[in-house]
Amino acid sequence: MKEPSSKTPQEKKALSYAKDRRNVFGENDKASRKAIPARKAGESRKVRRKARQSLEGFEFADEATADVVESSLRHDLERVGGWKKSPDAALSEYIGVQARRRSWKGLAPNRKPSDNAGDS
Repeated sequence: MKEPSSKTPQEKKALSYAKDRRNVFGENDKASRKAIPARKAGESRKVRRKARQSLEGFEFADEATADVVESSLRHDLERVGGWKKSPDAALSEYIGVQARRRSWKGLAPNRKPSDNAGDS
């Protein structure tokens, strides 16, 4: 039986920085809980609406048109290229951006404005 290789704390930290993600989309991170399902539901409604509209004249269409409509509905072509959630940034990138922002504000990389108040 093979024993799992133990990692040093430094290796664990590097792995955490690579795997952990942070929302950098620009909205409140809690808003994603509602926004993502709402966008998915909207896309599904749009696909169902287009399918229903294409089937309305299905009985009166010639055979070639009927085959194209049936094939596109069967292969779900309306859904191709729809909305996709933008991926979150890796924690290492997120921390780098935060450090650059703090340096522009004249703060040390790990300090908040309240920490500098007592330094004078």
